Amino acid sequence: MNTLGKTITCRAAIAWAKNSPLSIEEVQVEPPKSGEVRIKMISSGICGSDDHVLKGELVVNFPLIPGHEGAGIVESVGDGVCSMKPGDKVLILIIPQCRECDACLHPKGNFCYKQDVLPCSGVMLDGTSRFSCRGQKIYHSFRTSSFTEYTVVPEIAAVKIDDAAPMDKVCLISCGFPTGYGAAVNSAKVTPGSTCVVFGLGGVGSAIVMGCKASGASRIIGVDINEEKFPRARALGVTDCLNPNKLEKPVQEVVMEMTGVGVDFAFEAIGLVDTMVAAWNSCNNSYGVCLIAGLAPSDAQLSLEAPKILSGKTLKGVCLGDYKTRDCIPQIVTDYLQNKINIDPLVTYQLPFNQLHEALELFHSGKAIRCVLLF
Repeated sequence: MNTLGKTITCRAAIAWAKNSPLSIEEVQVEPPKSGEVRIKMISSGICGSDDHVLKGELVVNFPLIPGHEGAGIVESVGDGVCSMKPGDKVLILIIPQCRECDACLHPKGNFCYKQDVLPCSGVMLDGTSRFSCRGQKIYHSFRTSSFTEYTVVPEIAAVKIDDAAPMDKVCLISCGFPTGYGAAVNSAKVTPGSTCVVFGLGGVGSAIVMGCKASGASRIIGVDINEEKFPRARALGVTDCLNPNKLEKPVQEVVMEMTGVGVDFAFEAIGLVDTMVAAWNSCNNSYGVCLIAGLAPSDAQLSLEAPKILSGKTLKGVCLGDYKTRDCIPQIVTDYLQNKINIDPLVTYQLPFNQLHEALELFHSGKAIRCVLLF
């Protein structure tokens, strides 16, 4: 069937309101406009940021199609698109790279001004949506919406990858893996022999652990309230596991006692103010570095003891591993194909799209590092 220039009817998961169960519906997906691509999705991971969206912890517009960690094949392109063509394998990008704004042009910047995360408008760059259901406009999630058989994204929010890429797994390289692994190897630049603590042992936290181990960290402390995650975390490189709910002291005090002077690098991969403060207070006061990779609720405020900042430790936010996405993500895929990195341990479940609710249950239970939906 030739779909070029036509509206496609397909299945998608819709969140009609915050805290409402996702509903798999027939939706209409319009053709891409100028500077856009329409993609047939092959796989999508379920990320913690999607959960924040569904719970209404981020300011978004409903109804929307969630998801942002996806791999697919270009079905058609709009006018002016030159970096990809129909048939190309691509990853979608929650943080685009326009290559024109201050963030993109600066050597250390990656939080492109054309992103749609903070805040999230739910529409394309021209202010309109490409999705509808039952005659009603459906909003996009971060301009990436991956919980659908077909999606439309700006060209700057997708990137062509190697034709040999296994599409049932590489969706993790769209977001979760570079967010975590890059936080350790690219942003923090974890040093050999260093001590690290990782708050949150889900998909991003597990990728941070992998990055710390690859960088030669001598001790990696993993912190999570779900002990079902501990065996997998140890297999990835965690040397000590802590459950804050079973400690007699605040977890940061325990980390300080374990290390004597605090860790060299602390990572927060949950998105809660309390764990951000705990990570900060786990750092060595003189030279420790605390990196925040978790996305906090929109109205959250972070409060720290101001005098302790003077001692020399560093607090840093990190988005998608500080990678310039369109430049760096294809190379990560190539590194995976060349066995320089291994994302396979992060893919704990693969389920068909019609088992979305089972996949969400696995995510919430902590039984999955990443559950991948297959279309």
